[in-house]
Parts: sequence; C-alpha cells; structure tokens
Amino acid sequence: MPSPETAGPAARRPTPEDCLSRVALGDRDAFDQVYTTFAGPVFGLARRILRDPAQAEEVAQEVLVEVWRTASRFNPQLGSAQAWVMTMAHRRAVDRVRSEQAAEDREVRLARASAVVDYDDVVETVENRLEQQRVRHCLGGLTELQRESVTLAYYNGYTYPQVAKLLAVPLGTVKTRMRDGLARLRDCLGVGR
Repeated sequence: MPSPETAGPAARRPTPEDCLSRVALGDRDAFDQVYTTFAGPVFGLARRILRDPAQAEEVAQEVLVEVWRTASRFNPQLGSAQAWVMTMAHRRAVDRVRSEQAAEDREVRLARASAVVDYDDVVETVENRLEQQRVRHCLGGLTELQRESVTLAYYNGYTYPQVAKLLAVPLGTVKTRMRDGLARLRDCLGVGR
C-alpha cells in the first residue's frame, strides 16, 4: 500500500483553498468539505464575540451561506481560506453586536421620549395650582382675625379651643369669625352657587 506522500496527486486530500475554488464553480461536495472544516471554528468565534449561543449559531449559518455565495471572491494570493472565512465571521459577529447595541440604544431613547407626563396629570396639576391661587386671593379678602382663625383651623389642624388660646381671644369670638370668614370664602370662591 503506497503512503500518502508517494500516492500521487489523485490521493491528495484537497485543501480548503482548493475546495473554495470548486465551490466558486457550484460544487456542492466541495462546499460540504468547507462546511465541515469551518462550521466549528466559525461558531466558536461568533460565540466568543456574541456570548449568546443562539445568535452565534445564526451568525455561523449566515457566514457559511455567504461563503457559498461569494466563494468566487476568494483569492489565495491574499491569504489562506481559513483567514478569509474567519475574517468574514469576525466581521459578521461584530456587526451583530453593533446592531444589537443600536437597537438597545433606540429602545432607551424611545422610552425616554415616551416618558411624557400624562395629560390628565398635567391638567390636574394646573387645576390645583389655579385653585390654590384662588383660595389665597380669597383669604386675602378676610379680616386678619378671620384669616388667622381659618388658617390655624383648616391648614394647621387646630381645634376651635386651641385657635382661641393661640390667638388669645374668647372661643365665641373665634367661632363667629370662623363662620363669617368661611361664608366670605364660599362667596368669593363661588362654592354652593
């Protein structure tokens, strides 16, 4: 039995470069050999770059389809078949990473842009501010004793006896001023009309 070295060119196993030349002519058997040779390394490179097995598998398939379609562009004078295929794989994996990052950036920008205050919240805030301004305006129309009594009772939470004690006036006076002050506020605000 002759050794591979002495068997002659017919027994020589085709190199990946030879296979790519045949793939460029549409040879499916040659492509099977290219696939067998490079599928594992291409997947491994894509997996290291992408860190996601499913995406790495997609990239590996895309690269091998590209090898089938563009085998005629391979020039053995510029480098080995392995360098050509692995460069293609590296570029495709890096493009996928960039594409994923760009999609994520778009989602973040969209989320920020859509984080607009709800219309109802804006309306409610404006209405509350306008109402506060009206109340302040109406409080300004009360006598000083009425305003102090209402403010202490309704904004500070004091009882009528506590208000009388704080203002150093009789409880009856506080009750009368509160009644008169609240009536004036109701008229000014237009409540109960």
